[in-house]
Amino acid sequence: MLKISARLTIPDQELHISFVRSGGPGGQNVNKVATSVHLQFDFRRSASLSAEEKDLLDGYPDGRIGRDGVITIRASRYRSQERNRQDAFNRLADLIRAALAPRVPRRPTRPTAASLKKRLEVKKRQGDLKRGRLKKKWSADEGE
Repeated sequence: MLKISARLTIPDQELHISFVRSGGPGGQNVNKVATSVHLQFDFRRSASLSAEEKDLLDGYPDGRIGRDGVITIRASRYRSQERNRQDAFNRLADLIRAALAPRVPRRPTRPTAASLKKRLEVKKRQGDLKRGRLKKKWSADEGE
C-alpha cells in the first residue's frame, strides 16, 4: 500500500511493477540481475482517487503521465532491486502530491515605469548600434 497523504492511499493491486535489467556500469551484476524497476499506475481506473483528483492528474504537465492515463516511473538509480522499488514508490507519491497540490492562480501585473523606461533605453541603444554598422551610400557628385 502506497501512502500519498493522510487521507489518500493507493492499494498494491492498482500498481503494476516489473523488473528489467539495468543498463550502464555495474559489472557482472548488470548482466545477471534485473534491478531496474518499471512502476505503472493507471489513475483513470483507480478506485482510490476521486473524479476531481483524476482531472487534476489528467491536466498536470509531466512527461511521465501518458495520454492513456498511465503514470510510468522508471527507477534504476541504485544497484539493488529493493532500493529501486522504494525509489519508484517515492517518486510516484511525489508526483501525485505535486499534481494534487492546490494551485494559486496567477494575478496579472503591469510592468513598472522603471522597467518600461529601461526597455526603451535598451532598444534605443541597440538601434544606434545597428545604425552605426550601416554603410553610407555615396552619390556620384559627393565623391568628388
